[in-house]
Amino acid sequence: VLVFNLCSASTAKSLLFRFIPILTWLPRYPVKEWLLGDIISGFSVGIMHLPQGLAYSLLAGLPPVVGLYSAFYPVLVYFFFGTSRHISVGPFAVISVMIGSITDSLEPSGKFMEADNDTNVPILNEAKRDAARVQLAAALTFLVGIFQIALGLLQFGFLATYLSEPLVRGYTTAAAIQVLISQLKYVIGVELEEYAGPLALIYTFLELCSKLPKTNVGTLVTSLIAIISILIVKKISDKLGKRIPVPIPTELLTIIIATGISYGAKLNGRFNISVVGEIPSGLVPPKAPVVSYFGQVIGNAFAIAVVSYVICVSLGKIFAFKHGYKVDSNQELIALGLSNFVGGFFQCYSIGCSMSRSLVQESTGGHSQVSAAVSCLLLLVTILKISELFRELPKAILAAIILVNLKGMFKQFKDIHTLWKSNFVDLLIWLVTFVATILLNLDMGLGVAVVFSLLTVIFRTQMPHYSILGQVSKTGIYKDAAEYQKAEEIPGVKIFRSSATIYFANAALYEEALKTKPRGDTTANGPSGSVDDQKYQNLKQPQSSDQPGLMALGLEKPPFHSIILDFSPVNFVDTVSIKTLKNIFKDFQEIEVNVFLVGCNDSVISQLERGNFFSQNITKHHLFASLHHPLWRYVSPVLK
Repeated sequence: VLVFNLCSASTAKSLLFRFIPILTWLPRYPVKEWLLGDIISGFSVGIMHLPQGLAYSLLAGLPPVVGLYSAFYPVLVYFFFGTSRHISVGPFAVISVMIGSITDSLEPSGKFMEADNDTNVPILNEAKRDAARVQLAAALTFLVGIFQIALGLLQFGFLATYLSEPLVRGYTTAAAIQVLISQLKYVIGVELEEYAGPLALIYTFLELCSKLPKTNVGTLVTSLIAIISILIVKKISDKLGKRIPVPIPTELLTIIIATGISYGAKLNGRFNISVVGEIPSGLVPPKAPVVSYFGQVIGNAFAIAVVSYVICVSLGKIFAFKHGYKVDSNQELIALGLSNFVGGFFQCYSIGCSMSRSLVQESTGGHSQVSAAVSCLLLLVTILKISELFRELPKAILAAIILVNLKGMFKQFKDIHTLWKSNFVDLLIWLVTFVATILLNLDMGLGVAVVFSLLTVIFRTQMPHYSILGQVSKTGIYKDAAEYQKAEEIPGVKIFRSSATIYFANAALYEEALKTKPRGDTTANGPSGSVDDQKYQNLKQPQSSDQPGLMALGLEKPPFHSIILDFSPVNFVDTVSIKTLKNIFKDFQEIEVNVFLVGCNDSVISQLERGNFFSQNITKHHLFASLHHPLWRYVSPVLK
């Protein structure tokens, strides 16, 4: 009983430290070495969180304060449960625009038009619309958290492997186009209808073009000045580099100066430049998500859960590799899930991981998520005391900040040239992902991209490279005899290899290639034709009860006596491939050709045993660990 209790206590402690990583690293935190760097880094990231939180809320179709909440509550939760030391979680452009497409479709502005009491002209009730959208976003965020926690507990951290780098980069590039077009209405100061579903982006762009003559000149000038100013200051900051302790807070300076100018010059009243309006101060009490939205957003929630996780864990592993520590993929799912789960109760929307903030967090001396806690303190002060001061901030300034931050994503168009030279299949994945996401929407585009990516894998396993191997200069090295001049076939022996594993989708192709691919002296054909031809002729001849050989039947023997099947690329077999192998052994044995399997790993041998592959005619004497073993011991007198 004592041993059981000790084991239970040890197991409970291990699980506790595993699911709450801060208990492991915080007691060992090197205060003297890391604290100053984390404080500087935290302030730098917090200064970025403020303008980005306000700006990305526009993408999500939500009030600006929701972006501040999303930069505070989820980030604070991740501080306790995350395993990456350097990533900066919080509002992210791609996730924001995914949420924006949902809020626009389920709670469109047209749903909240009310007749004015004096003029009887329909006007938008922004307060009701924003309240409904906040409830929708909170419910969506809650579901995203549930999905991520469940996937993490079920050890589904490997999900990231199913979204390849070309797929993710093509998807985020298409999302950047979505962001660009969605923000142009704020740049030129026009109102657009809200479209949803396939071709929504195309319809939005066409309407945007039709309303160019109605551009608000004051808004356009404000946007252009902001974009040019931000680009120039960022360029100066990059050139100064390490000569300044922290990067110049370009976005923060922009919104402070723009708010001051807007307030002093009364841009909203004089030039009809749209501003963000009232931003409530203080924290909100927790509120349960609206369950009625769950059925409408469950598919979107799963897509956002996967995309945000893949981006976060990919970026986290880059920093982990650089700094020599490990990121637990499953724990990252749980950490992000808990962040979103808690955020769903506090009017937050789903978070992601920002490359720009993460780079700043690392480059300014951040060593741990203590920097995230520092940024949360800065955001807390802002939410409590300062946020209401930004009510005169022009929306065009926030749009300018968003567009400038897209620069890195637009650079991903260079992938097309790179992939064209390196890997055509990856290029197809990139292009299909991009086009599908542009023409459909972010959720459907992701689904099409994943299906297409998996189809390319299936296609490549169905069309592998088959080769007859030869020995390189009497060594133990065997290469494709058709591609390597120094690789010479061993007389009387054919060594056959497929570049892919053998399973139900390609087993028949494997058998066909083995029997018919090569010709002449390098084939599984005798002078009479293919193996199938000789087998047919053999069966047409009258045979005695003791089954005489080919010579007795008047048939010429093949120009080889043994075939070696190289199974080193094979990592599993199924019932179809086992049946195919049995047929191969049977067919070649009937024309007096020995068949051997080499390079089978232990799991493949176990699967062969369970599939009743071995029999009186096919024994384990036909298995060898490497290509050289059967050649030396049995089938090649030349080598002996």
